[in-house]
Amino acid sequence: MAAHTEKNGKAGKPGGKEAQPLIIAKTPAEEQRLKLERLMRNPDKPAPIPDRPKEWNPRAPPEFVRDVMGSSAGAGSGEFHVYRHLRRREYQRQDFLDAMSEKQKKDQEYLDKVESNQLNAEERTAKRRKKREKLKQKKLMAKKAKQDAKKTDDADKSSSSSEDEDEEREADDDAEVPSFVMGRK
Repeated sequence: MAAHTEKNGKAGKPGGKEAQPLIIAKTPAEEQRLKLERLMRNPDKPAPIPDRPKEWNPRAPPEFVRDVMGSSAGAGSGEFHVYRHLRRREYQRQDFLDAMSEKQKKDQEYLDKVESNQLNAEERTAKRRKKREKLKQKKLMAKKAKQDAKKTDDADKSSSSSEDEDEEREADDDAEVPSFVMGRK
């Protein structure tokens, strides 16, 4: 029983968590390191990932204003503060709308620029593809012309020198042809 009474230096419940020394982070890097260590103690536990903060929107203007301020001399001293608050909120709402329209305008300009860049890239690619095809056709035509010239030369030679070839073949048959060629150094 003595083993159960003193686990962490305290008398009490058997087992449980071990006491962790209190460490106060002095730098942001040390704070981050402590957070990572705490997360890595139990890797099966999911890490908390905060949601993105929602974008701020101003409160919509009221559809019907009940207490319209007048310019009468009998206005109380507290009315100025109410007026000032309403005016500040309206200016804030107008600034927000201006910023949103500017953002939409910049987004549209960016999308237009991306689209024009894509069109320019496609045009350049098409131009270069056409040039490559042209070169390929030129090479093919040159190859065909060379083969045709070779065929016509062969036809001319075969008719005039068929007797010479027969004699050469007989001489080649008599000569001993090696089965392999030794490499020279």
